[in-house]
Amino acid sequence: MTTVLVVDDEPQIVRALRINLTARGYDVLIAHDGATALARAAEDRPDVVVLDLGLPDIDGTEVIAGLRGWSSVPIIVLSARVGSSDKVEALDAGADDYVTKPFGMDELLARLRAAVRRSATAAPDGEEAVVTTASFSVDLAAKKVRRDGAEVHLTPTEWGLLEILVRNRGRLVAQKQLLLEVWGPSYARETHYLRVYLAQLRRKLEPEPSRPRHLLTEPGMGYRFEL
Repeated sequence: MTTVLVVDDEPQIVRALRINLTARGYDVLIAHDGATALARAAEDRPDVVVLDLGLPDIDGTEVIAGLRGWSSVPIIVLSARVGSSDKVEALDAGADDYVTKPFGMDELLARLRAAVRRSATAAPDGEEAVVTTASFSVDLAAKKVRRDGAEVHLTPTEWGLLEILVRNRGRLVAQKQLLLEVWGPSYARETHYLRVYLAQLRRKLEPEPSRPRHLLTEPGMGYRFEL
């Protein structure tokens, strides 16, 4: 059975979607805010997410970014925002489709079926929301790191580096790729940035920063994250 996570704070829309999706054989999960949506997605691993952008706690684009930190689950945005900039922002954040309110149920169901079909033909990603090492844990959905039971404060740049390495765990990530993704094309040759920020991450996360177990350097090539 295909599981759909519906994320919306409008009771009428939630009720209509629950009735129509259940009648067509879908298993329906409900979240009324962004934080609950991220938690349910990590726990229940839905096959597709139907997401409103106007949530009471955080913006829907932040939910998309949180999901895309660890998952490739299809995301269909369902929103009253009709401006092209809103659509572009949601799609750039990682949404797969965008349906404006008010919407026709038949059209939404057709787009949902198409998204599920595309996902079924893709290779399984095997991604996990929380990656745990012997020393610390990284929550890719919530964008948080914990060590010895306490949350570790990371700067946005430190988080950006760590997230890329964790998402590519076990694989070498080239220096240039890290510089382009975190700092941008103007910094493609600034390899000293990597040395400085990796040293900061090791001080915050590694039990022995001078002998790292998880944030490893491949001299002259790049960096690797190992569990």
